[in-house]
Amino acid sequence: MEDPFMNISYAELFKVTDGFSSANLIVLNLQQQGALRSFMAECEALRNIKHRNLIKILTCCSSIDFKGNKFKALVFEYMANGSLDNWLHIDGHDQSWRNLNFIQRLNIAVDVVSALDYLHHHLQTPIVHRDLKPSNILLDDDMIAHVGDFGLAKFLSEVAQTSSLGVKGSIGYIAPEYGMGGEASTQGDVYNYGIILLEMITGKGPTDEMFKDNLSLHHFSKSSLPEQVMKIVDLILLMKPELLKTVEIIPMQDMECVTAGLQ
Repeated sequence: MEDPFMNISYAELFKVTDGFSSANLIVLNLQQQGALRSFMAECEALRNIKHRNLIKILTCCSSIDFKGNKFKALVFEYMANGSLDNWLHIDGHDQSWRNLNFIQRLNIAVDVVSALDYLHHHLQTPIVHRDLKPSNILLDDDMIAHVGDFGLAKFLSEVAQTSSLGVKGSIGYIAPEYGMGGEASTQGDVYNYGIILLEMITGKGPTDEMFKDNLSLHHFSKSSLPEQVMKIVDLILLMKPELLKTVEIIPMQDMECVTAGLQ
């Protein structure tokens, strides 16, 4: 109890994760280019931060697996309700009904922006996340959002010292300036957050198959403002989860909030 970090071996992790089942964890492949650098970046970032809306690290493991290969893992607090991505986009193989109402989505949006505010404005050296997206936003038992995955994170003091070659982030969420070789910045995280807001309101991800021929999630949303918002709002927000065919109109004050979020 005196040691804040528990000691966990490779064998113990193998057992409790059912042989590293994909259903139980996100695997970091050390054979993948940049994997070790990503692991070290996440360790460096996580040891300097603490906030209720950031994923809490329990311990880490740097060991050897049963085949003699190097093994590294970060062990985080378990998030019972999975990722925001799981809730916004139901897997075709998952028949369980998941529904986030408007207030829940609004609370999640507040949780995420609180985490960004902490990273950008309340640390001695600000941190840029660089890969904010729904799959990196995890929900606990109380549906409180926690931002995770700091493998691409950068301290702002390091930005000027590193090369900006290569686009960092996930397709659909990368800030335009990053695609043109721009340096990592807090504005890039804010752009990511804006895309997530659009995704939460419309229910469509930036890589949805409908977005082609110069049509993007941003243009899709902008074209319906301000009079035609109802045409692009996620239909789930208009339905009662127990009666999926029954339409429930969003209260006017909530619609005003939706419109403001899209703008």
